[in-house]
Amino acid sequence: MRDAAPRGGPSPAPAHDSLARASALIRAGTVSAETLTRQALARAAQVQPTLNPFIAIWGERALEQARERDRELAQGHWRGPLHGIPLAHKDCFTRAGLPMTVGSKVFPDTPGDTDAAVLRRLETAGAVDLGPLNLSEMVSGPTGQNPHWGDCCNAHDPARVAGGSSSGSAVAVASGAVFGSLGSDTGGSIRLPASMNGIYGLKPTYGLVSRQGCFPRAWSLDCIGPLARSPLDCALLLQAVAGHDADDSSSLDAPVPDYAATIGGGAAGTRVALLDGLDPYDDAIAAALDAYMQRAAAVFGPSGRARFDDLAACYAMGDVIAKVEGATMHGEWMRRTPQRYSQAVYSRTEPGLHIPAVRYAEALLARGKLLEAWLAGPMARADVLVCPTVPIQVPTRAEADMEGQGRVFGVVAAITRLTRAFNYLGLPVLSVPIGKDANGMPIGAQLIGRPLSEARLLAVAHALAEAAA
Repeated sequence: MRDAAPRGGPSPAPAHDSLARASALIRAGTVSAETLTRQALARAAQVQPTLNPFIAIWGERALEQARERDRELAQGHWRGPLHGIPLAHKDCFTRAGLPMTVGSKVFPDTPGDTDAAVLRRLETAGAVDLGPLNLSEMVSGPTGQNPHWGDCCNAHDPARVAGGSSSGSAVAVASGAVFGSLGSDTGGSIRLPASMNGIYGLKPTYGLVSRQGCFPRAWSLDCIGPLARSPLDCALLLQAVAGHDADDSSSLDAPVPDYAATIGGGAAGTRVALLDGLDPYDDAIAAALDAYMQRAAAVFGPSGRARFDDLAACYAMGDVIAKVEGATMHGEWMRRTPQRYSQAVYSRTEPGLHIPAVRYAEALLARGKLLEAWLAGPMARADVLVCPTVPIQVPTRAEADMEGQGRVFGVVAAITRLTRAFNYLGLPVLSVPIGKDANGMPIGAQLIGRPLSEARLLAVAHALAEAAA
């Protein structure tokens, strides 16, 4: 691992610097897309040497996109809330004519044939793309450390991990380089970095957002979702990319509500409860969670408590699926070029080659019954359940170094203990910032809902953020 960067890196962006406000300024003609993009590129260049959120910064390409958006607006054509908004995305999405690294050195520098479905939808929505963002190698890892492209460092303290695998997505947003980003989540890869960098990160319902053109970790678990600095910003991003895609066999053919329009009143009557029995947590995390639940009680009425004793089984089943599907995809590459893998990713992926097929089939078959038990159990008494995103304080990069001999599985288990089960169940989960730990680092909580309840989760997060303002 590289030596930890010194403290004193670029400060995170102010929380009020929102995508929604930038969108209103562009539409009003108060600021141009080109001006916003130049500011974003300047900020990206400022934070890159210390935080390393980008794989590449495509300045001229982004500026040309921004100029085109300005020309369109001058002609009366406004594509919607993302028109002219500078974004950047995890480098696990194909781009036509441009390479995709997946944070690895396994693949040759081969240009993509087409844009991923979500990037096409963002293009249609008018967004500007600053370039590909850093990530944990092969979308596999909860820390953001990357021995090939350099560690992506926490926006609040470069000596600490950024979370992963969508590390660059969270850091680029938290540091103010972009207004929002897309990441992918197989066991917490959107929520973990969102929590550790003090922003919002949404793992949608399985199948709500097309994965066509997204590099998989485990196709039975993967989801694509937004990271942003407010629930409203997440809603605007989700609106642009959600919906059925015939080119993705796992895509849901379900109605997509107007997430932004319902965010102000969509939380009315919500029953909020604490998901109990998951401790121990660090003391600072327990205190922040208690304060957040008190705020929820003040806004929505007395908060209950709920348990789900099979959550550990869901974690274990999800781990089986992730290992088997990951090994299936990587097996040939690992045999041909094992030296191109980091020790951490190789050691997490290779065991999947040895898991019996019956264990994998059992994990898939149990999924429906466990989801039914979840809906009939804790979700029968609440609309939104709450628990921490990460049960420990944000570790330093030295403490969480997964390249150390025998350390990878302990680090992964400690950080992902509360996130992986919800990928297995396919549920929507929103990580929200709720406080700071003893080192002044962000703490996040997960808001967990029923399938396709993203609108309610965003509305609840918005209401609780407003109550804290």
